[in-house]
Amino acid sequence: MLQETRLHRIRALLSTFSRIGTEQIIKELGISRETARRDIIELEAQGLAKRVHGGLVALDTAPEPPLRVRSTVMAKEKRAVARAAAQLLLPGQTVFLDAGSTTTMLAEELRTMSGLTVITNSLNAALQLSAAEEHETLNNQVILLGGSLQAGAQETRGELTVGEIFRYRADVALLSPVGIEQNFGASSFHPHEAAIAGAMARQASRLILLADHSKLGVSSRMNYASIRQVSTLVTDRGAAALSAFLALEQVVPQVILA
Repeated sequence: MLQETRLHRIRALLSTFSRIGTEQIIKELGISRETARRDIIELEAQGLAKRVHGGLVALDTAPEPPLRVRSTVMAKEKRAVARAAAQLLLPGQTVFLDAGSTTTMLAEELRTMSGLTVITNSLNAALQLSAAEEHETLNNQVILLGGSLQAGAQETRGELTVGEIFRYRADVALLSPVGIEQNFGASSFHPHEAAIAGAMARQASRLILLADHSKLGVSSRMNYASIRQVSTLVTDRGAAALSAFLALEQVVPQVILA
């Protein structure tokens, strides 16, 4: 596992627990004590955490990076996950997509399919799915959920968006969480994202989570789906050696390595 990936996962743990021990880092990431020590030193050197006896303390709880930043991180892995997830869908299905870098890539993949009804709050996903000349017929029906827009936002949000979700029933919800953990399930950092993802999960017959390996074993601030609700987890091949992946394999009915 690359150090960049390890540091991202350690920071995600810090955002949840504020203080984490060296033993917890070793267990969650499946790394040696010496590697954990080097990562702890590096996080402190970057000013992102403070070393204390036995572990790390968060200096501040940082929110998830904006979508434009997330789209450049683990891009190859996210693309592989998106392609594998697209293969799970069938013409005639109604699907929910939430707003995220991986689900935006999934929307690009779905343009080659036909016969789907895609319901999303993601402006980027809707634009990807509707990219065509005016005289052309779209392969899929695209429904963009209404709601509020914030400065720089690339998704609709708020009570109106959640209310609209409950008007629909979907065959599948394809969601991209901040983290998935075997005990706590799927989670997001922002309450508005968790509310939307949670509503989509409840209104779908099947829940598929799209998560690159850096998100495995991570629990962020707001849980929106229990592990029992998850039908399928699609992750990348970098997850295979992780202890968090092995734990999730035991509790998720279907796990796909892309």
